[in-house]
Amino acid sequence: MSGLPNSDSPVDSVTTNPSHPSTTSTSSPDASRREPASSAAGTTELTGQSVIALTEHEQKKLETAKKLVIDALRFVPDFPIPGINFIDILPIFQNPIAFESLLEVLVLLIRERFGTQTPDVIVGLEARGFLFGPTLALRLNRPFVPVRKKGKMPGACRTVEYKKEYGKDEFQVQLDAIKPGQTCLIVDDIIATGGTAAAAGQLVELSDAKVMGYLFMIEITNLKGKALLGDKPMVTLVEHDEEE
Repeated sequence: MSGLPNSDSPVDSVTTNPSHPSTTSTSSPDASRREPASSAAGTTELTGQSVIALTEHEQKKLETAKKLVIDALRFVPDFPIPGINFIDILPIFQNPIAFESLLEVLVLLIRERFGTQTPDVIVGLEARGFLFGPTLALRLNRPFVPVRKKGKMPGACRTVEYKKEYGKDEFQVQLDAIKPGQTCLIVDDIIATGGTAAAAGQLVELSDAKVMGYLFMIEITNLKGKALLGDKPMVTLVEHDEEE
């Protein structure tokens, strides 16, 4: 398997945006936005996480929608470099029925995992978390807060630095975007090594808010990224093991 990120110890803290006031910062282990893969496509399975029992009608609706979503995924071998089996989620958004099914599934999974508790804020990670995060937030009647790479948002920002395979990167959230005491659900398309999600979680905590949990469309199970998320609940739509 090629292109696996290095998840060594956290790096030192840094401050943010030199053109704006400095804010508290911290660090997080690595994260790669490209998904390492073996030469085979691997296996993809629907996940079965359950805390709150859905009704029979809801369960049938969930399974039907899950299948539609997973059937819309596209695997692109040797992209962006040889040895990488890229999971393309974009076909979902090109099909209104698949996109609607995705939103229905995510809302049901949130209710199944968290019951009547609804997050105060949906926090989405750059860049593919922006594809469905705002729409999911709208569906839940909640605000959406983006987490972006350093220098892409105006105003004072909080910053977390994290290690990547070949260096470091930084995530930011605007200083006033997340209010103290709010509960946040962090969403992204894929969890692989878990570094970006963990960095986003640290940004939430630096805002004196609470990480309610994490939601991902796809988990690359063999990379064990959820180990970086501690004991926070994690909801995933599908699991993909690249070693099977």
